[in-house]
Amino acid sequence: MSRNDLSTWLLSHRSDDNCELNVKSPLNYLNEECEIIAVGSGKGGVGKTTTALMIANELSAKGKKVLLIDCDYNLSNTAVKLGLPLNDNFYSLLSLEKSFDECLYKLGNIHLLSGCNGNSDLFDTSFEHDKFIIDIIAAHRSEYDHVILDCPAGVNKETINLQAYADYRFMVVNPDRSSITDTYALIKILNQKYQIKNNHLIVNRVDSNQQYRKVVKSLVDTVASFMQANLRVLGGVKNLEIPSDKFDHALLKTEKNSLSKYYTNIINKFTDEDSTSRVAPVLLKGFSHSGSNPQQLA
Repeated sequence: MSRNDLSTWLLSHRSDDNCELNVKSPLNYLNEECEIIAVGSGKGGVGKTTTALMIANELSAKGKKVLLIDCDYNLSNTAVKLGLPLNDNFYSLLSLEKSFDECLYKLGNIHLLSGCNGNSDLFDTSFEHDKFIIDIIAAHRSEYDHVILDCPAGVNKETINLQAYADYRFMVVNPDRSSITDTYALIKILNQKYQIKNNHLIVNRVDSNQQYRKVVKSLVDTVASFMQANLRVLGGVKNLEIPSDKFDHALLKTEKNSLSKYYTNIINKFTDEDSTSRVAPVLLKGFSHSGSNPQQLA
């Protein structure tokens, strides 16, 4: 698929007269030292959770204290990927049976709040999980340097609200049509609904520099031209085959490995530009709150 074909195909999904989505909300801002990073994607299965875990690990290695929240509250994969025992602590926190601290997995500087996995009581409970997660952040952000949200894929209302609440949005995309299209749709809705103009891009499972540059060029140019928005490129991750029985060890090993070097480069680039690129998060009505040039693959 040529770059021109990619751009044309992305533009076919553009809607200039979709009044239902074009809801402009007034922007109010937070100014907190703790940085909230939402890791998202338009399509599932692109390596979003792995990216969230690796980013948490890289920040932790720099001495930062990190809270990682799995926002897919009843189909959680973070604990599964790390080989940790599954539990229903998220439901216990929601039902006030346990304290926040009791519900965390503590992995050095990384604290993980995992969701549940098919909890029937949670399935039957009517609650707004995006507001619940934002309440958690508001109550505990002062305890951390970074909060990372592993957001569910797609463009449902809860995911959009969590993305909008964050200081930064890391969009994870694979070099395939459906992933690129769905990521464009996610960026478009954030732009239309909350006037969000700044996002970051990570291209995952790349086979070559040529493939990487083609995806970056098409997506960045299209977003800039038709949304007047900025997609900052953080880098790419090579398509690596890691045996499933060794995957959890590859994620959070302290020594550098073939996977971690890509995320080291990504975090270094993000840290270098952080002081000039931070955009204050949107304050969502009814929610709690407290007072690019593409690079070569490494």
